[in-house]
Amino acid sequence: MKVQCVICDKTEEIDDELPLAKKLRNRPIHTYMCQACHDRIKERTEARIATGKFRLYRSVHRDDEW
Repeated sequence: MKVQCVICDKTEEIDDELPLAKKLRNRPIHTYMCQACHDRIKERTEARIATGKFRLYRSVHRDDEW
């Protein structure tokens, strides 16, 4: 299966049997990101966290009694 990275537009070939390929086929809203872009985002996020000024806002999940 041919896939294209949403950030750098690099085209790659992935195996049709991978769970990622099935997810991309069945749900077109899911997008593919190459490993190089994924690693670059990971490194920059970790650098921002290391500065101490990065705050991750998460929603408060409350369990209902029902």
